[in-house]
Amino acid sequence: MKKQTGRAGRALLLSAALLAALAVPALAAEETGADPRFYQTLWSLLPPVVAIGLALATKEVYSSLFLGILTGGLLWSGFAFEGTVTHVFQDGIVSVLSDSYNVGILVFLVILGAMVCLMNRAGGSAAFGRWAQKSIKTRAGAQLATIVLGVLIFIDDYFNCLTVGSVMRPVTDSHRVSRAKLAYLIDATAAPVCIIAPISSWAAAVSGFVDDGSGLALFIRAIPYNYYALLTIVMMVGLVLLNADFGPMAQHEANAAKGDLFSGSNPYAEAGEDAVNQKGTVADLVAPILVLVVCCVVGMIYSGGFFSGTSFVDAFSSSDASVGLMLGSAFGIAFTIVFYLIRRRMGFKEMMACIPEGFKAMVPAIMILTFAWSLKAMTDSLGAREYVAAVVEHSAAGFQMLLPAIVFLIGCFLAFATGTSWGTFGILIPIVLSVFPLSSGNPLAIVCVSACMAGAVCGDHCSPISDTTIMASAGAQCDHVNHVSTQLPYAVTAAAVSCVSYVAAGVFAAAGLPTMLALPIGIALMLLVLLVAGRRNKKA
Repeated sequence: MKKQTGRAGRALLLSAALLAALAVPALAAEETGADPRFYQTLWSLLPPVVAIGLALATKEVYSSLFLGILTGGLLWSGFAFEGTVTHVFQDGIVSVLSDSYNVGILVFLVILGAMVCLMNRAGGSAAFGRWAQKSIKTRAGAQLATIVLGVLIFIDDYFNCLTVGSVMRPVTDSHRVSRAKLAYLIDATAAPVCIIAPISSWAAAVSGFVDDGSGLALFIRAIPYNYYALLTIVMMVGLVLLNADFGPMAQHEANAAKGDLFSGSNPYAEAGEDAVNQKGTVADLVAPILVLVVCCVVGMIYSGGFFSGTSFVDAFSSSDASVGLMLGSAFGIAFTIVFYLIRRRMGFKEMMACIPEGFKAMVPAIMILTFAWSLKAMTDSLGAREYVAAVVEHSAAGFQMLLPAIVFLIGCFLAFATGTSWGTFGILIPIVLSVFPLSSGNPLAIVCVSACMAGAVCGDHCSPISDTTIMASAGAQCDHVNHVSTQLPYAVTAAAVSCVSYVAAGVFAAAGLPTMLALPIGIALMLLVLLVAGRRNKKA
């Protein structure tokens, strides 16, 4: 009788818990206006799945993203016509285009496009290409120079993508490196480098997600365990030195060696065909870019209150990348115009004509970014992030040894589906710190925090709707779907090796061994994979 009473009590408690769990999303859905059948459920992840699947299947990104947005609107409204239309346009496209942060990024894109057009017309890019042809003798040298420049520009991934692309395109083109390979090198030295650079907008973002003010110190302690970022750098250098390209990238590189840099698809074919000043020098490219770098750094620390008495580190930690990059690029283009007027590279009227030309060159990136932001707004309105966060929090306690790998994989999935890395580690880092407080001294705390950041960067790196991926395509002037399809096998390979490394770190922590031992294991495994790929490439 007692057993039956106990079973009945447990069943009653289980039913009450289930009803409570179901009631929370319903109440939250009422507050947000979303259909409770789809709010904070697995259905909330359908819009990005639709967009990504269609983009990879059809090779057409604009319609795929819009259909993903439409799917989100339909789910949010419960398939009501009026609700779908108003949510897609008012709460989606119009909302993201009226967001001050997003507008700042779009202004930065337009100004940078205009600067690239100015540098091309002034002959700076052509002069740098001529110099590079004399100084850089091999395809491997051109690719390594791209990697080095990408690592040096570690302040912000947006700035990295477009600056490295505009500088290195003439160099890699002259050595017949495919635009898909250039886009990969740009993308792989953007977020993966920023996430291990203490002075970057990414370090500032991570610092903001830690409540006790120790965010920057936590970020620095997590760098050695950010296996995806570190192994991606190892992979890039190994691919170049070992000539180990594989997957679709190998075909693109083979086509480039025959003179087809785009493998038949160049959405930027009409951009940059203007007359070039033959008197241009390398200084006409280097000086504007150096000033742009300095102005962007000053703009970022200004947005963080540096000139109001805040320390440099604190100013960078609280900086607004959108404001900083927008202000920095505005001063950069002003300097460029004055600089070219003094050097008599172009007339004022000709320089003004470069502004709309630069805008037109950035239209593909702007359209994709707008749709990607709108898709993110749809998934947010359906409670996708809260759904994934709840799954992580409820399942974390029983898998402590495997938790670093689990957190990494969840971070990958969430960032891939939503196209945002900052939002991903903004969700996961507080959850990890609640499971493993830093005060506990558990070695898995730092490893799991780093796994959050590594997974977010990996998913962002793989996702075709990520703004960084989109900007890498724009920086290389490469077809976006080509960039995604050629980069994906490389990113998945680095993710697989990183996952093994996180499993090793968890095992070492459980055994009382130093978790740092997992990094050399990951590096050795990555080099082994590249050696095998390189041998197959040579046989082919």
